[in-house]
Amino acid sequence: RDAESVWILTPRATRIGRLRIAPADASAEPGTLRLTDSAAFGTGLHPTTAMCLEAIEEALQPSTPGALLDVGTGSGVLALAALLMGVPRALGLDIDAEALRAAAENARLNGLDRRLQLTAGGPDAVAGSWPLVVANLLAAPLVELAPVLVRRVGHHGRLMLSGIASSVEKDVDLANGRLGMQHVLARSRAGWSALVLQASW
Repeated sequence: RDAESVWILTPRATRIGRLRIAPADASAEPGTLRLTDSAAFGTGLHPTTAMCLEAIEEALQPSTPGALLDVGTGSGVLALAALLMGVPRALGLDIDAEALRAAAENARLNGLDRRLQLTAGGPDAVAGSWPLVVANLLAAPLVELAPVLVRRVGHHGRLMLSGIASSVEKDVDLANGRLGMQHVLARSRAGWSALVLQASW
């Protein structure tokens, strides 16, 4: 929870697209993603997270990718939501040990711990490629990590980037465009932007 870029919100139930998210101690209908209250970022209430969740849901139509890579997983909300939506498996990366603990706890809470793998580090800590890669960070690290993030995107795969201040959206888009990623769409909300890009290979 970066005090300079996001604000801390009281956990409460919310719905984003078809997905319902609720605090761990709240009564919830089946299929709800339940999250513990922790220091790890990602309750679904922040615009950057909500835009990512909407983009993931859209990316699952008309066919569901076989796996997802979540860079900077935080609470695990994006990876866990993708699993609930039907993605078979996900890998979450984070440099923060507390975030990895929170994500592991949330995976167990939702019965998804066998389908979510968690690894300490950034996108350079793993090898291989994924059909769907998401990274909800900030603009500066997204630009810095662009070369390795793009290498993690598989054949005609998609890269979803969020946590971008709308004023620097074009910089992030350009950094990825130079690496062969094609612009699919951009969305903005409350001063934040999210990008969906597709591999040209």
